[in-house]
Amino acid sequence: MTTVDASAAESGYMVRAKNVHKSFGSLEVLKGITLDVRSGEVMTLLGPSGSGKSTFLRLINHLETLSAGQLSVDGELVGYRRAQNKLYELREHEIAAMRARIGMVFQRFNLFPHMTVLQNIMEAPIGVLRQPRDQVRERAETLLDRVGLVDKRDAYPSTLSGGQQQRVAIARALAMEPRLMLFDEPTSALDPELVGEVLEVMKDLARSGMTMVVVTHEIGFAREVADSVVFMDDGVVVEAGTPQEVLVNPQHPRTQNFISRVL
Repeated sequence: MTTVDASAAESGYMVRAKNVHKSFGSLEVLKGITLDVRSGEVMTLLGPSGSGKSTFLRLINHLETLSAGQLSVDGELVGYRRAQNKLYELREHEIAAMRARIGMVFQRFNLFPHMTVLQNIMEAPIGVLRQPRDQVRERAETLLDRVGLVDKRDAYPSTLSGGQQQRVAIARALAMEPRLMLFDEPTSALDPELVGEVLEVMKDLARSGMTMVVVTHEIGFAREVADSVVFMDDGVVVEAGTPQEVLVNPQHPRTQNFISRVL
């Protein structure tokens, strides 16, 4: 781990990545990622499979540890504290507390099969945040209404469609009242006709001002909702800018080739 200077967050930034590297053994997956996500911004990460997009998300949530560089969320180093210009990994309970402020939605829904929809959403706020059950139930039902599933509160995940399960997963993440939401290809495991219902929930989140980093191949969503688009390939940022710049008028040949293939 490097000891790059980590001052307090500059006002307005939710995520700051500086020269982030990640290797798994001899395989270097990320080769120096530097980018910023402003508070309230929706950033989409595009690129072919294996380009490092999902690994970058997992680093933000400290599900993986940095090999080099620096990463901060809301002004706090992710997974580390600084003492005498050296970085030390946080203890597990400190990492859990930091992770609780970051919502993450995966390709697979990861709902607890033995719990109802309502119980799935209530579990973490009660068990991790120690919030009162009545308060948590009220918020959970509000969130279910927001994602259009309040009538499914007592259903079990196995009775729901994939799109419904993913909407429950989003509500579950929101129940922790996160500062930041991370989405790792949230529609890739869904049948095509179910994609729209999940994207609509994400669009509503974006309109509400939630800071979001979204790994996706849904170019239409990126064009309509994103404030910024980052195209990654082979562990580096190839091109970044507004949707107009990257999706409509890309400058780099690699980006041009990718966009032409997915549109």
